[in-house]
Amino acid sequence: NFAGALPLWLSPVQAKILPVSTAYESYAREVEEKLRASGIRVESDLRNEKLGYKIREAQLEKAPYMLVVGDNEAQSGTVSVRKRGEGDIGARPVSELISLLQEEISAKQI
Repeated sequence: NFAGALPLWLSPVQAKILPVSTAYESYAREVEEKLRASGIRVESDLRNEKLGYKIREAQLEKAPYMLVVGDNEAQSGTVSVRKRGEGDIGARPVSELISLLQEEISAKQI
């Protein structure tokens, strides 16, 4: 009885990448490829919508992780991470995020 908010290891989409604007689609795709290569189920929201709208949509879809990418993240090779139920947990390097997600998936936390 999760009311649609499935745990990370069970969720069909484990992370949703949200570029701030269409200018950062290439970096979003690059991050998506890295996550997919490491076995994480991920989607990118490449629609030409406002960031707040994309975040709200991802919350309604109950995505466990939302990864916001913009200018600062593209330059530093990071992603700004938002976790369902906790909110913004800060910017993390992509490699660190992958290991964090893989640990949570393997632990099968609820």
